[in-house]
Amino acid sequence: MNIQAYFARHAQTLVGSLGRIVNQPFATALTMGVIAVALALPLFLNLFLTNMRTATANWNDAFDLSVYMDKRASAVRVGSLAKQLRQRDDVAAVRVITAEQALAAFRDDSGFGKALDALSDNPLPDTLIVTPALPASTPQGTAALKGAIAAMADVQTVQLDSEWVKRLHAMLDILRRVVLLTGCLLGAGVVLVVGNTIRLDILNRRAEIEVMKLVGASDGFARRPFLYSGIWYGLGGGLIALLLVAVAVAVLAKPVDGLAKLYGSQFHLQGLRFTTAFDVLALAVILAWFGSWLAATRHIRGIEPT
Repeated sequence: MNIQAYFARHAQTLVGSLGRIVNQPFATALTMGVIAVALALPLFLNLFLTNMRTATANWNDAFDLSVYMDKRASAVRVGSLAKQLRQRDDVAAVRVITAEQALAAFRDDSGFGKALDALSDNPLPDTLIVTPALPASTPQGTAALKGAIAAMADVQTVQLDSEWVKRLHAMLDILRRVVLLTGCLLGAGVVLVVGNTIRLDILNRRAEIEVMKLVGASDGFARRPFLYSGIWYGLGGGLIALLLVAVAVAVLAKPVDGLAKLYGSQFHLQGLRFTTAFDVLALAVILAWFGSWLAATRHIRGIEPT
């Protein structure tokens, strides 16, 4: 019976705190709106980074090497080197681009056809495009293959075409840390906003708290409704934050699909997973509860019946 009464009192306080914040719609909307914006910004940035990592996941396999031959190397030597590379276990394919083919492609793509006609000879070398085998399609494997090819005769330069992918992932790692720091700062902002809202609510109900303490209520009993109010603020702000992110994903989904199709990709912008949404709601409730606990504990302790 005591347990039932305990839960009944908590349920009554929970519903009562909801009724109080509903009776102040403007102030409640402002508080929940601030919480929602503070949560939605890092959440959307994190979702953006997650989609970026998904979109670039298959790029790690595209470790093609461009092997630029010495201008003095003959066509026979180029063909011989291509055959030699195809026999390696760590090479899946070798494609030969002659200097004439490279110049013709550059002429078509650059629009400098007349300027190229003025050249006395072709400045471009023969090129081999080497695709590593699947077991060697790792940063370490391609680095080893690059070193082995660079040491071969008549090879002038070996360029790893995927180095920009590594730079991209390095930048994404930096952005991930920036998002984490931003989330921490905005999380602290949620605590402060809820704490200030609860502080004002306590000041407005000071007389009521004095009466409660006068009849023997403890600080914990007087603090309880404010803690539940903080939970409602966090839950409402978290739901609005999820709604804002869902709207942003819906607005960007079609343009992102169009951009992906231009690059021949089947990538689609992914929204929030259920587990992520649940974690966001839990985090919002915890932050808001903590802010309300800090404010209620400090200010209720200082109120004494006169």
